[in-house]
Amino acid sequence: FIFLMVQFIRTLPRELDEAASIDGAGYWRVFLQVILPLCTPALATTGIFTFIWTWNDFFSQNLYLTNSDNLTVAVALRSFLDSSGESSWGPMFAMSIVSLGPIFGFFLAGQKYLIRGVATTGLK
Repeated sequence: FIFLMVQFIRTLPRELDEAASIDGAGYWRVFLQVILPLCTPALATTGIFTFIWTWNDFFSQNLYLTNSDNLTVAVALRSFLDSSGESSWGPMFAMSIVSLGPIFGFFLAGQKYLIRGVATTGLK
């Protein structure tokens, strides 16, 4: 995600920074009022991918959570299977479809920024 942000910021015209500096803006004002608003698509893309990555993370939740009441969706889906690999497949598939709801909703909410962020990151 750092590489994504760096590549996106490199595509921004340097003349915008220089124009703001000539107008008397300091470093932080240039960053907060010029660069940061232009980075909205890249920040949204990073936020969406971070949410999806964290939501689907299995290892760290399995490592840190010891109480079965605090399990995340990925770990709870895995614990749906018993030790022999048998399970009631209907409820497990229903639970997996319900677990996709927040990811799908988050994607739909930020789809405009996601497409714009991915499409303009590699351009120079």
